[in-house]
Amino acid sequence: MATQDNATNDIEQPVGLELRGGALAFGDRAVFNNLDLDIPAGQTTCLLGPSGVGKSSLLRLIAGISPEATARRLLASDGRPIAGRIAYMDQRDLLLPWLSVMGNVTLGARLRNEVPDRHQAEALLQRVGLEGEADAMPAALSGGMRQRAALARTLMEDRAIVLMDEPFSAVDALTRLRLQDLAAELLAGRTILLITHDPLEALRLGHRILVLRGDPATLSPVLEPGGQPPRPADDPALHGQAAGILRDLAG
Repeated sequence: MATQDNATNDIEQPVGLELRGGALAFGDRAVFNNLDLDIPAGQTTCLLGPSGVGKSSLLRLIAGISPEATARRLLASDGRPIAGRIAYMDQRDLLLPWLSVMGNVTLGARLRNEVPDRHQAEALLQRVGLEGEADAMPAALSGGMRQRAALARTLMEDRAIVLMDEPFSAVDALTRLRLQDLAAELLAGRTILLITHDPLEALRLGHRILVLRGDPATLSPVLEPGGQPPRPADDPALHGQAAGILRDLAG
C-alpha cells in the first residue's frame, strides 16, 4: 500500500511516445495529415496552437479515445502497448456531481471493479490541499478546489504517461499559478503532454514546447527553455520568449 510520502512517486520507469502518420479530417478539409510527434520519457512537452487546429483531437488520439483522428503508428519507447498506461485530464474538471470528492478521486478504480486504495487517495487529497474535503460534494467546492480534485483523480490513476488538455484554464490567475506549481511537483518524472493556449504557462512548465499551426497543421521546431520547471512567472526572459511564441501563433 502506498504511503503519503510515496503515493505519487511509485510508478513505472518513464516511457516516451512515438506517433507517426497522425491524420485528422472533416469532410474534404485535412486539419492535419501525416503528422509525426515524439514525446520524450520523463519530460513535459507543451503543445500550443490556435483553436480548431486539432490539438485536443491529437491528445484524444494518443489517449485512445478519438473517434475522428487516426495514426499509422503509435508506440511506447519501450515497445510495450500504451493501453492502460495513460491518465487523461480534461480542461473541464468532469467531477460527477452525485459523488463526493473521495468518490470522484477513486472513480477509476471503481469503474475497473477494483477496491479503491483510500489511504492513497487521502494522501493525494492532502498533497493537493483538500484534506478534510473527502466527503464534500462538488457543488460545495470552488473552481480551484474542483481542479485540485481533478488533479488528485489523475494522480490516483498512477500512470507513467499523463495527457492534460488545458487543465487550469477555468480558474483565476493566482490559482492557476499555484496549480501549475503543484502539478510540476506532483507529476515530476512522468511523461506529460500538456495542451495550453498560454505561452507563459508552457514556458513555466515545459521541458519542450511545440506549436501546431497552419492549414493543414504542422508542428514547429522544438523550443527548449533553459532551466528546470516550474520556472518563475516573473522572469523577464520568459515573458520575452512568450511574446515570440505569440508572434509565431499569429503568423
